[in-house]
Amino acid sequence: MKESVLDVLMYLFGHYLDEDADIESDEESLKWELIAAGFPEREIVKAFSWLEGLIPNPSEASAQVVHSAAAMRVFTPQEVERLDLECRRFLLYLEQAAVLDAVTREFVIDRVMALETDAIDLAQLKWVVLMVLFNQPGGQAAYSWIEDLVLDRGATVLH
Repeated sequence: MKESVLDVLMYLFGHYLDEDADIESDEESLKWELIAAGFPEREIVKAFSWLEGLIPNPSEASAQVVHSAAAMRVFTPQEVERLDLECRRFLLYLEQAAVLDAVTREFVIDRVMALETDAIDLAQLKWVVLMVLFNQPGGQAAYSWIEDLVLDRGATVLH
């Protein structure tokens, strides 16, 4: 079975982050648990590196994003290759629903591009959005809404 970095991340998120585990301080024991669970060490190392990229740098992110309601996001050819039309529509929907702002949207796209995969599907994108929102201060409502979508709890209304 070929496991990807995203598989490792989803496993980690589903099994450890809800328990408020400190991944950084316990990285070595988590690594061995993941190996015992059947994940390749190479993908585990990449997953921990990917998680380090979740720590937002507000000055860097906000400097790259135009904050205008009239602005339109144009995807690069590499982003279009990785994010199909359904995924791009979902990101637009999240932004229009105020679940993501422009800065957080760019952060999600950055984390998707860091996955080193050919393409991701909508379910995988939802997991990436969930992981990004989990690490955003003040984003508890948006996180809860996306968590319901990812875990298929039927959330349809955003409050």
